[in-house]
Amino acid sequence: MPPKDPPRRRVPGPARPRSSAGRSGARPQTRRPRPPAGGATRRGKAPRSLRLGSPRPRLRLVGLGLTLVMLAFVARLLQVQAVDAHAYAAKAEKNRYLEYTVAAERGEITDRNGVALATSVDAHNITADPKLFTPEESKAPDAPQQAAALLAPILGKDVGKLTEQLSAKSRYTVLAYRQTPQVWKQIKDLKAAFAEKASEDRLKGGPGANVLAGVLQEPTTRRVYPNGGLAAGILGFVNADGKGGGGLESQLDKELAGEDGKIRYAQAGGRRVPTAGSSEVPAVPGSDIELTIDRDIQWAAQKAISDQVEKSKADRGYVIVQNTRTGELLAMANAPGYDPNDLSQATSASLGNAALQDVYEPGSTSKVMSIAAVLEEGAAAPGTHVTVPNRLHRGDRLFKDDVDHPTWYLTLNGVLAKSSNIGTILATGQLGKTQAESNKVLYDYLRKFGLGRKTGLGYPGESPGLLAHPKDWSTSQQYTIPFGQGLSINAVQAASVYSTVANGGVRVAPTLVRGTKGSDGRFTPAEAPEETRVVSEKTAKTLAAMLESVVDDREGTGTKAAIPGYRVAGKTGTANRVDPVRGVYKGYTASFAGFAPADDPQITVYCAIQNPTEGSYFGGQICGPIYKQVMEFALKSLQIPPSGSKPPRLPVSFEPGE
Repeated sequence: MPPKDPPRRRVPGPARPRSSAGRSGARPQTRRPRPPAGGATRRGKAPRSLRLGSPRPRLRLVGLGLTLVMLAFVARLLQVQAVDAHAYAAKAEKNRYLEYTVAAERGEITDRNGVALATSVDAHNITADPKLFTPEESKAPDAPQQAAALLAPILGKDVGKLTEQLSAKSRYTVLAYRQTPQVWKQIKDLKAAFAEKASEDRLKGGPGANVLAGVLQEPTTRRVYPNGGLAAGILGFVNADGKGGGGLESQLDKELAGEDGKIRYAQAGGRRVPTAGSSEVPAVPGSDIELTIDRDIQWAAQKAISDQVEKSKADRGYVIVQNTRTGELLAMANAPGYDPNDLSQATSASLGNAALQDVYEPGSTSKVMSIAAVLEEGAAAPGTHVTVPNRLHRGDRLFKDDVDHPTWYLTLNGVLAKSSNIGTILATGQLGKTQAESNKVLYDYLRKFGLGRKTGLGYPGESPGLLAHPKDWSTSQQYTIPFGQGLSINAVQAASVYSTVANGGVRVAPTLVRGTKGSDGRFTPAEAPEETRVVSEKTAKTLAAMLESVVDDREGTGTKAAIPGYRVAGKTGTANRVDPVRGVYKGYTASFAGFAPADDPQITVYCAIQNPTEGSYFGGQICGPIYKQVMEFALKSLQIPPSGSKPPRLPVSFEPGE
């Protein structure tokens, strides 16, 4: 029997991982052994495991901190937006918005023909926001000092003063008023250069410092005088604050200035924010003032007196030109003068209007009032005989004429023609039964002619002159006042006296302003001047004829004032002058006054020169030619025709025994 095969040995296969499917028959996955904890090897001993702390306490602490911070923010927001909302809003508005004044355009001053004598041009106030010069804003530790050093030579200001202004604790300061457009352009170009440099610096990572970012400007106007020093004594000037500082600029400042406006706007970084709310109250321009002055006649008068003052080496001089019928002043010239465009070159003596502010003893030009009183009172007539000795004793003094002479046998007309002091004393002594009565009568006429009171112009600084009451006249004044010493007047008062005679004995108060033109373009004429009857028309005509003898008669003292083709009435004056500093008589006041045409008076010219020290000091010699020069110009300029008749040629003297 064949041997049986041995039984087969079953070798088990690799174990299969159990499937999560359990017995469902899914293929089991192979389980990978887990590495020992702590990196221990199989053979090494496993290290002790570390146990992490609970994060919950820390989370609670962080949460509490965040909660407290949020509560602080909420509390602050409630304070800003609810409790103190109005206060913070007001502070924000204050820091955000700027407000500045818009200067009203100052009115023009023109002559009677509309020619500008004073006008305004565009200018700029240079301003700054000091906050933009702080280190935080400018990115420079010394921005005020740097900016001041740059601006000082342009503005002509002190570096220290500018530094102080730029360091102020404010948001607005004015560095310089009324600068020309050229000055602002220079600053603007400098600002642009610094802004470009700052931008390049920032691109390179630098701070980008700009020390001029806070320099700004406001549009305004600047006063200019197109004719330089012409009529400066009348016009005056405007000071650094834009207010009238003298003359008509000061007297009529309210009318000329208008009403300033205001602008309020938001700004950021020194620039206006166009989208933010702003408000504006527009400025109201000032009124234009039209003067009675004729620019061309003013020029002729000013040139004539300036040349003679320089030639005579005199202290000063004045020329007045007046319309005899209306009282309008056509010229009021002073020498020396000044240029209101550049006050730095002016002297204190030249500022002001000497023709109204200086008072002085007029001398013989005053005799016309004494003779007018004699004629009006009927005490004498032009042909009345007056015997004039070489000396006359009155009171405590011995009086004389300007030249020694034998006894003169003059008519009253001759007393005026030869300007005799003694003859005038004798004539005015007939005004009353006693000297006291004569004094009172003469005083009343002097007052009616306008002496001892202001002219009515209302000009700042005008002097009324000096005319004491008769009861206060000294012994010598009783006899010196009739021939123009012992009383004082100004140049306009003196001219007005002769205009009164030329106007038939009616005094028309002098005027300088014809009217005003408002912003609406409407012209409003000035009020009519006051009129006063001083002497009768007959007396005025007689006196005018007598004054012709001064110029026309070969024995007259005013022959140098004669004008070919025109009849001229006038009077010379040479008075002892009171030195205004020492208060004693020193030097002379030379003068000439008159009107033309004598047969149809229209223009009065008065000239006076103070303390001429070279050449003649007689009024007829140095003021007579000025009168002629200015009067000729005025007559031709105003197209006044020559006289149509011959002068009366009243007798000047008489033969003893007639």
